[in-house]
Amino acid sequence: MAAYRKFAYVYDELMQDMPYLDWLSFARQAWEQYGMPHTVAELGCGTGAITIPLVNSGFEVTGIDLSSDMLAVARRKMEATPQGQRLFREGSVRWLQQDMREWNLPEPVDSVISFCDCLNYLLEEEDITATFRKTYAGLKPGGTFLFDVHHPQTFVRYDEEQPFVLDERSISYIWTCALDTPRSEIEHHLSIFARAENEGLDLYQRFEEIHVQRAYDPDWMKAELSKAGFRDVKVYADFEWVEAEDDAARLFYVAVK
Repeated sequence: MAAYRKFAYVYDELMQDMPYLDWLSFARQAWEQYGMPHTVAELGCGTGAITIPLVNSGFEVTGIDLSSDMLAVARRKMEATPQGQRLFREGSVRWLQQDMREWNLPEPVDSVISFCDCLNYLLEEEDITATFRKTYAGLKPGGTFLFDVHHPQTFVRYDEEQPFVLDERSISYIWTCALDTPRSEIEHHLSIFARAENEGLDLYQRFEEIHVQRAYDPDWMKAELSKAGFRDVKVYADFEWVEAEDDAARLFYVAVK
């Protein structure tokens, strides 16, 4: 897995329309059903778009990410949060640079979350199973594991509908895809043009990003969660509490230790 670098510093601008409130709502609804946590670990926390609202709602959160640049942006955003909006007590947020396949905390947590298709960046089956095992070990008994991934058919749709283009004043991109159908693996090629900070000049910096994701059979994922020790494994579709079908774009997993 390649860590985000330059992309980290334009990530929030590019992803400003992502449904972060829906992810937060899904998590809260799951916790209302299975038990409200006190401590939460987020795998693939990125720039803190989900971590920070959770912290500001009073949870003790550990944000874990492979990219030091994404974590740097997250820390900066946390520090910029106005004091009047800070409902957390000192020490209730920490940022750790770790690989989700090998993550480890000094103490188990009440819930682990991983949203925004982070697990699709794990490209081998053994990466998925390692993450499941580590997550099971890092949870308290009765703790919950909540995550979402792209359905394999979503990558087929991406391949059919490409290219994707964004043309804004401050940032633009051209996004193409290459699908390896037998592996259900997709390679995203992004040419990004970010407006540079130059007085009186319209200059743009161009840089290239390549991101590779793999989708897995939903039944296999469910079975691997059970093998890792999880019970009461459920799979839902697209932020809704309805059983996932093949037309789902995102699959939401809820598993209990």
